Amino acid sequence: MPRPVMLILLLFCCLLLPVSALAKTIIVGGDRDYPPYEFLDANGKPAGYNIDLTRAIAEVMGMQVEFRLGTWSEMRNALQTGKVDLLQGMSWSATRTMEVDFSVPHTIVNHAIFARNDSPMINSLDELEGKTVALHRGGVMHDYLVKNGFTGRLSLTDTPADALRLLAAGQTDFAVVAIVPGMYIIRESKLNNLLPVVRNVATHRYCYAVYKGNEELISRFNEGLAILKKTGQYQTIYNKWLGVLEPAQVDLRTIARHAAVVVVPLVLLLGGFALWSRTLHRQVALRTADLTREVAERRHAEEELRLHQQQLVQADKMAALGVLVSGVAHEINNPTGLILLEVPMLKRFYADASRVLEQYYRENGDFTCGGLPYSRMREELPRSLEKLHDSGKRIKRIVDDLKDFARQGGSACNEAVDLNAVAQAAVRLVEPSIRKATTRFSTSYGEQLPLFRGNAQRIEQVLVNLILNACQALPDRERAIELTTSHDLSRKSVVLRIRDEGSGISPENISRLTDPFFTTKRDSGGTGLGLSVSAGIAKEHGGTLAFESPPGCGTTVTLTLPAKTTTETSS
Repeated sequence: MPRPVMLILLLFCCLLLPVSALAKTIIVGGDRDYPPYEFLDANGKPAGYNIDLTRAIAEVMGMQVEFRLGTWSEMRNALQTGKVDLLQGMSWSATRTMEVDFSVPHTIVNHAIFARNDSPMINSLDELEGKTVALHRGGVMHDYLVKNGFTGRLSLTDTPADALRLLAAGQTDFAVVAIVPGMYIIRESKLNNLLPVVRNVATHRYCYAVYKGNEELISRFNEGLAILKKTGQYQTIYNKWLGVLEPAQVDLRTIARHAAVVVVPLVLLLGGFALWSRTLHRQVALRTADLTREVAERRHAEEELRLHQQQLVQADKMAALGVLVSGVAHEINNPTGLILLEVPMLKRFYADASRVLEQYYRENGDFTCGGLPYSRMREELPRSLEKLHDSGKRIKRIVDDLKDFARQGGSACNEAVDLNAVAQAAVRLVEPSIRKATTRFSTSYGEQLPLFRGNAQRIEQVLVNLILNACQALPDRERAIELTTSHDLSRKSVVLRIRDEGSGISPENISRLTDPFFTTKRDSGGTGLGLSVSAGIAKEHGGTLAFESPPGCGTTVTLTLPAKTTTETSS
């Protein structure tokens, strides 16, 4: 047959074929269970955001498409083997660009970590190490975890729904699924024991993908997507499937319109209210100030009245206590004096008699004396006499403290006294106690201290009490005691401080140190009167007695006395 005739016949056959037979149908692959992006509905038909978007692009670009939905791993293999021409929803990654070409992204997918209600809380992907994690095979998170050397156990499933069902059944510890499909599947499948514990562990661009090198097809889908965005059809599809999952967007024009209708009248109303409120506030403030002043004055008056009443009650108690103490001291002094008089005589008698008894003991052996063997009695009796003598002196000391406490300031306080001289005398008096208590006693006497007006013997009594208290506070002889005197020019006073490195005083006891009969050393013979008497003597001299005891830093006692003025000295 001649060539022209063959060409005519071929052209005629082509004209007889329908136009649709000439246009190639594009096979579009997708995930059969990835709602709301792409899935098979109740009738087994393809549905979802990706399906509607692909159909719209095909329509505006004059293309014919056929959908094939299966498991994601199957669809990825189908693209590589040419069974499908295009995947309509694939997350972009640098690794995947080696095998496919991507379109511009048509949306963004955020991945989340899901757990059961009773699972331990986690905060990142790193905390999944060592755990069992369910995720769908071939997904972008599967690629990511494998690439980064995940050490836990991966339970791979065909679909995200299968991964969430494994988690709900307790077969895995966690699942990693895109947040939107995950929430959709939980709601539709009623997996009520699941929840997202980390809502955004990875964000990926969601694109069309073709086999590497098919630039013509991917460019046509890019062009179609751009057309849909310009015409507004893309936004309609997005809002239908995904917009309900996001908060509604409000444009500036709508905001301005609502502001004009609601905000402006509200501002005017608030302005009037603010003006009225300010006027009212000013009046209330003035009245409040008056009431506050009245309340403060009344409270001050009530406080002064309460203090005066307390002082009167305390003065009455002290007066009654003074009378009682004087009587008791007088009655106790007589038997105490007899004990202190007789015990030394008994000690001398025993010293003389012991020579005769010792000779008899050596010649005749042990014998009974006072119901006990003499060999035991000669050891016990001297100790008993010494204890009896010490107890008598302790009783006398307690009685002297009681008498000092009951004294009503009758001693004259008109001498010109040198604080350094009084301090040195007090140190000499208690030197044996100091040597027994510490090896680190130091003094620092201020130079050219002014004199103070008072009674040297009474102040010496205060210093003796303070030094003995410091000695008793030391737990061992390696702790120090420091005594210093100085002149406080600003307060026109002379100051004596005694600092010890003892165990200190608990904060709740600081305020009670000068209360009569309060003591923390009752078991060791404390009467609770030493500091009370000392504070009273300081007050008689117009001075103060203050205590500081920071935790773990020992105690510092400060005695402050008013110095004589130049006028007093010259007169």
